[in-house]
Amino acid sequence: MPLKMTWNMKLFSCFSSKTLPLDLQSHVSKPHSSQRISLSDISDLGSFSAEDISNCLIGSNLHIFTFSELKIITNDFSSVNFLGEGGFGPVYKGFLDDKIRPGLEAQPVAVKLLDLDGAQGYREWLAELVFLGQLRHPHLVTLIGYCCDDEQRLLVYEYMERGNLESLLFKRYSIPLPWLTRIQIALGAAKGLAFLHGEEKPVIHRDFKASNILLDSDYTAKIADFGLARDGLEGDQTDVVSRIMGTHGYAAPEYIMTGHLTTMSDVYSFGVVLLELITGKKALDKNRASREKDLVKWARPMLKDPLKLETIIDTKLEGQYSFEGAKKVATLAYQCLNRNPRSRPTMSNVVKVLKPILDLNQIQVTSFGCLFETEGRNGKIEANAEKQEVDVVKIPKEKESGYHQYRKARKNRHHVKSQFAYSDTALVLSTPQKER
Repeated sequence: MPLKMTWNMKLFSCFSSKTLPLDLQSHVSKPHSSQRISLSDISDLGSFSAEDISNCLIGSNLHIFTFSELKIITNDFSSVNFLGEGGFGPVYKGFLDDKIRPGLEAQPVAVKLLDLDGAQGYREWLAELVFLGQLRHPHLVTLIGYCCDDEQRLLVYEYMERGNLESLLFKRYSIPLPWLTRIQIALGAAKGLAFLHGEEKPVIHRDFKASNILLDSDYTAKIADFGLARDGLEGDQTDVVSRIMGTHGYAAPEYIMTGHLTTMSDVYSFGVVLLELITGKKALDKNRASREKDLVKWARPMLKDPLKLETIIDTKLEGQYSFEGAKKVATLAYQCLNRNPRSRPTMSNVVKVLKPILDLNQIQVTSFGCLFETEGRNGKIEANAEKQEVDVVKIPKEKESGYHQYRKARKNRHHVKSQFAYSDTALVLSTPQKER
């Protein structure tokens, strides 16, 4: 009689091979599907203990912190260190050094707490831990460690200095993102999604959007918030989910209507972000004219017409963009937003299309209707616009002080959207049911 593998046996064997250290960001870890554990392998999430988590993530090089240690590095969750809040809970800035853990590289970090009364719950916290604890890529946010003390559930990430794309792109008084910086961000995010979709057991992010794209000091894009992520089926197979979750304006139409979920669902969401980068407008905005409230419905038909395209490109760019590049990006967005998922490009093909656009170095000044070649700083327009500094002042929201004061005051204050959005999701599109 063949030996039946139990869950505990699988826990100890799922990371038998050596994985890459956290600091080797230039390399990409590509574990085989048999080596990477998924949420579907866990039959009862509610009974999944701290010991089970530790066993599951053997070999992941994650640090296991105590709640006391995280209080120290965040100065007792001081209001001065408060970064923001999403559906997951509050996020605080902290600083790690070898005083906390000998040999640990000194670095700023972002500490995210699971608010047990918040919009998201333990399952989303565990999903984030399971996925980011095993996946490593230069365009995925790095998870450094976690805390699972009693009822405390916290995650510790690398600190992303520029915050999230949504904040930089739509903040009213910030300096506009240059055109090539936008393409650089789109390309980085596309590489991250291509990596996820290219796993032997594909990973579907399920909530890809501007607020879940974090940026470091060099505007390197890194995908965050894996609370709703799922392991997809291989090949052309379609997974049908009974719990439709994501964010209005970004979710693919076939997923909303039928629950059919594939990697092409992420491609559609990427197309929405690409459209936001082109137009400088949010996916949904109730303050716009009625026909323009839904960005995709309004703008997609104009993406293939060069004359109409020029009218929807972000006016904050003041004409400083390559029109040839803009046409290529618009065509790509049009394809990603196709209502037929089979007609959308794969993310690996998206990467191939975006790469050459960074080399287009012509700037169109639409007010004069002419083109200027960019040759440097001697009285002419700088070609490497992606290197321009965009200084965004991050003003922490004042709070009473400390994590416990935060918990007490939560019910008496309005929800504050996280500037950094290490978790800012879970807008339910249908009545939540138990997800199979």
